[in-house]
Amino acid sequence: MGRQETLGFVLIAAVLMAWMYFTSPQRQSQQTPQPTENIVRDSVKRTEPSLRAEQQRITPPTPSQTGQPISDTLGRYFSGTEIGREQIFTIETENYIAELSTKGGTIRQWTLKNHKTWDKHPVQLVNDSNGDFNILFTTTDGKMINTKNHFFTTQLPIGGKIILSGNEEATVQFVMNGSEGRIIKKLTFKNQAFDFDADITFEGMQRVVANYEYQILWENGIRYTEYNSVDESNTAAAYTYGGGELKEINAAAVGENPKEDPSGQTEWVALRNKYFAVALISQDKRAVGAYLEGQHISTQDNGAVEKYSVALKYPFKNTTSETAKISTYIGPLKFSTIKSYDRGLDQIMSLGWSWIRPITEYIFIPLFALLHSVISNYGIVIILFSILIKLALYPLTKSSMASMRKMQKLQPLMAEIREKYKSDAQQMNVQIMKLYKDYGVNPAGGCLPMLLQLPILYALYSLFTASIELRQEHFMLWVTDLSVPDVLISLPFSLPLLGNFISGLTVAMGITMFIQQKQTVTDPTQKALVWMMPIMMTVMFNHFPSGLNLYYFVFNLLSIGQQWYFNQRHNNEPLQKIPESQRKTGFMERMQQKLPNKAGK
Repeated sequence: MGRQETLGFVLIAAVLMAWMYFTSPQRQSQQTPQPTENIVRDSVKRTEPSLRAEQQRITPPTPSQTGQPISDTLGRYFSGTEIGREQIFTIETENYIAELSTKGGTIRQWTLKNHKTWDKHPVQLVNDSNGDFNILFTTTDGKMINTKNHFFTTQLPIGGKIILSGNEEATVQFVMNGSEGRIIKKLTFKNQAFDFDADITFEGMQRVVANYEYQILWENGIRYTEYNSVDESNTAAAYTYGGGELKEINAAAVGENPKEDPSGQTEWVALRNKYFAVALISQDKRAVGAYLEGQHISTQDNGAVEKYSVALKYPFKNTTSETAKISTYIGPLKFSTIKSYDRGLDQIMSLGWSWIRPITEYIFIPLFALLHSVISNYGIVIILFSILIKLALYPLTKSSMASMRKMQKLQPLMAEIREKYKSDAQQMNVQIMKLYKDYGVNPAGGCLPMLLQLPILYALYSLFTASIELRQEHFMLWVTDLSVPDVLISLPFSLPLLGNFISGLTVAMGITMFIQQKQTVTDPTQKALVWMMPIMMTVMFNHFPSGLNLYYFVFNLLSIGQQWYFNQRHNNEPLQKIPESQRKTGFMERMQQKLPNKAGK
């Protein structure tokens, strides 16, 4: 193994170290969270300068005309609607149980029936005890109204519960009556789906709504469900999509309070954590803007929570009846489900960098789905997947082994050249390039398959960390969740980079890498690589998903077998020169020929 291969290993190691640094969880200091109400208030501040002009355009009725008391906070139109008795009922489908409240006409809870948290409780995604999914607007008498604080009326189901099956649907209509006009939230729930349709109607509100705009909000984020909140925060974000452009905000560190307030036609807004998401999708495509805001909150034991608020902005055209039609998705980040909306919503899924994403989306996800359709255990699926990838890369790895074997046999000749031309570096390089050409050796040939594996490794990392299909999937023995590290030994202390546990599959992967290095590194000057690379990779991969380490372990085993077979078959073959007529001038040799000749000076 020569200097070129060593340089290749070093470069690959540097890339992996940088990758680990930027993707590994970081400890956070304490921070006092900003009240959610501030986020909502900030989202409408931009419209307040036009409030006076709107008030001049419309002459509101006087208190005596309305017969209503004027509240300092709610104004003449909605005073009294904040008083009432909350009534709660549920709608149950095959996928979820939704709890609805007459206070705000909100989704008070949304419990997924087929998913559990890390500690085996049902996944409940609504992040506020008062519920979410509200309407925000400013009135012509200068009051900001958030419907979460107001009581609606509705016809309660018998027994306080609706159960859907088959293709059944259920519609619930909430009505909030003001002193002038009313707001109607008509929600339609469907069995076998994770979304509901909402018709938001303003009736007789042309003298009430100011600034020609209202917003439909999801303002309290989404509940975390995993053991490692820092890891979950690494994938949390909020998005908006419109005009073919995706915008994202990410409150990645303490003190960050990112905001986006884009205008123009908007398809949807969404927020997510590691495995679940909420999305407000404009069915009628009438949304004219969005608002996104995030905050990063430190928690106990060096944890972290990122909380996001999103809103769709709709125009108010000052007519007697105006309706916005949206769909609200609250459910798992399953690629096939998200993709089925055909609105670009799959862009919120963490499938790798832009040049990696096609590998994950068009190769790995369909291949995993195909294999899982016949094999229920995802661990076995990953093993078969490793075999298929090894077979696909076999021609390249075979060429790499042949190139490395030739490089090893050329070492004595290269040593002679270095000794002979040690005072003339340029001539030394010329002679070494000629040696490569004479024997048909590509000095970079040994590194190429390793470099080609990096995109595969990155794509698999994205898949295993973001795919809900692997979440909580048991393989065997202590490997109970292929999407997180497998803890074989828990340590009573924490070590830098390694942490406070040892992953069994990571150790197995490191051992197989050590055996590989012993097989391929024969140059005495490169002996440090035999132990350095396996140790470094073991430390790096200790926090990676066990599914990824399983893949790499099996791939290494197959590589060891292939290397052994290749050595048995080809080790005794003599090194032969390439006939003159078959020799090709390589890129490095052409570059060397263009260098100025020392003797010509």
